[in-house]
Amino acid sequence: MEAQSVLTTGANSGIGLASVIALAKAGFRSVGSVCSKAKADLVAEAAHKAGTEVETVLLDVTDAEACARVIDSLRPDGLVNNAGFGSVGAVEDVSDAEASAMLETMVLAPMRLARLALPYMRERGRGRIINVSSIYGFTTTPLSGWYQAAKHALEGVSDALRAEVSSDGIHVVLVQPGGFKTNIWDENERSLEVRQGSRYSAAYRRLLSSLELAEPLMGNPEAVAHVITTAMSSRRPRSRYLVGYDAQILALTHPVLPDSVRDLISRWTLGL
Repeated sequence: MEAQSVLTTGANSGIGLASVIALAKAGFRSVGSVCSKAKADLVAEAAHKAGTEVETVLLDVTDAEACARVIDSLRPDGLVNNAGFGSVGAVEDVSDAEASAMLETMVLAPMRLARLALPYMRERGRGRIINVSSIYGFTTTPLSGWYQAAKHALEGVSDALRAEVSSDGIHVVLVQPGGFKTNIWDENERSLEVRQGSRYSAAYRRLLSSLELAEPLMGNPEAVAHVITTAMSSRRPRSRYLVGYDAQILALTHPVLPDSVRDLISRWTLGL
């Protein structure tokens, strides 16, 4: 039988790169989207080192016409919406353009790709859409409100989509990683370069310091890739997969801690 094809967006590093390799090893026809030929070469090299083969396609997920071309060409059995970027910024420091870019990349683009892939999945009577969310999809902290807004929105629309397509044999799954060693932390640091002179400068410095201290404790992206592969392969996948001890702890404590207590902890930690 021909291997089932799975498209994973944002495949050049971190969770995306680990996932395309893990999916290929699991027997899928694994295809990763990247934004440049140089990044495609990185994926090919990593796959070769891992003893497997991963195909790549050049795709800007915010380009609707390009998304349609790629989906029509691949007709994927599975879709892993992983593409995204980190951003640190207090709500009043984030421009409309920056907020729109986050929502376009991490909410509209995943749903566009899902919408385009659904007819092909429905035709086969099966399919799998895995949306990579975050612990920030169900909790919120200061200084990254718009990133968290994108993840909250992704979870809300994924829940709706899951119920809408379930009778067609299509499963929609949310993966919620905690802190893992990916490029998102470097992106957070770069995003602060444009926040010079902000009234939150001291809080930003404290946040970066806490992230640096926490980095040695962060997990390996391969752990998330394993969960994604399990969700793609399982006959009856769960609707949500929490990945990481920090995600598990937050999921347990979030419902029982009052907002006032959570706010107090955040303000004390960041000096707000």
